[in-house]
Amino acid sequence: IAKTRAEKTKEYYIKMGGKSPQKEQTFQQAQELQKILGDDFVVAVGMRYWHPFIEEAVEKLLKEKVQKIILLPLYPHYSKTTTGSSFKEFERIYKKKGINIPVAKINSYHNHPLFIKAWVEKIKQDIGESYKDFYLLFSAHSLPEKLIKEGDPYKNQIEETVNLIMEHFPENRHSIAYQSRVSPVKWLEPFTDEEIKRLGKEGIKKLSVIPVSFVSEHSETLYELDIQYGELAKEVGITEYKRVGTLRNQPLFIEALKDLVLKEV
Repeated sequence: IAKTRAEKTKEYYIKMGGKSPQKEQTFQQAQELQKILGDDFVVAVGMRYWHPFIEEAVEKLLKEKVQKIILLPLYPHYSKTTTGSSFKEFERIYKKKGINIPVAKINSYHNHPLFIKAWVEKIKQDIGESYKDFYLLFSAHSLPEKLIKEGDPYKNQIEETVNLIMEHFPENRHSIAYQSRVSPVKWLEPFTDEEIKRLGKEGIKKLSVIPVSFVSEHSETLYELDIQYGELAKEVGITEYKRVGTLRNQPLFIEALKDLVLKEV
């Protein structure tokens, strides 16, 4: 991935200030979760493609002599390409090290009441008092359509999340679109940029984009949504463009994570 996309993404990171805050924000989430879980728990961060890798997190947990490992993905919606891939990597390490500790896996939490409530609060807070005047465009990371046809639940879970959120916004119009496609195969549609163009043609003037599949900030939000699509919105006649922030360490979101963990103890 690094070899094929380095030159293209270099420009993104320059415009974002030189780095992605994702790692820092992930550690903040872990720290907040550790605080509310207390000393009976050890929260360790394990990443799929950079330090600390999942193996490093496992080593930390083994040193702490934990009695059970709970895998809590920071992907609210399950896909075999994201959560599934991370679980597979954990299983590889588990076998390699000959670990014999019980493991619980949290597959998804796309419809958890506190997760939904966190989004509702975040949307109202970031748009402001005039939130009822905005068209709400939910943007999720895209996936190859082939995976959905093979039974991946990702798209259905995204739609369920949005439907549950929209129960709290009966006066707003909304739609779902998909961003960050990276290969020539057929991906989930409509694409976020095409949907913004459509809304501009339709005469929408106030648009809020909600990154519903992300829980921290990175190039897909700070560059793609804020810069690329912010400029596109102006070009197509949208006069107010507000991008709702990711949940990060929003208290209700951290409470949702705590509840998920406690249910597995």
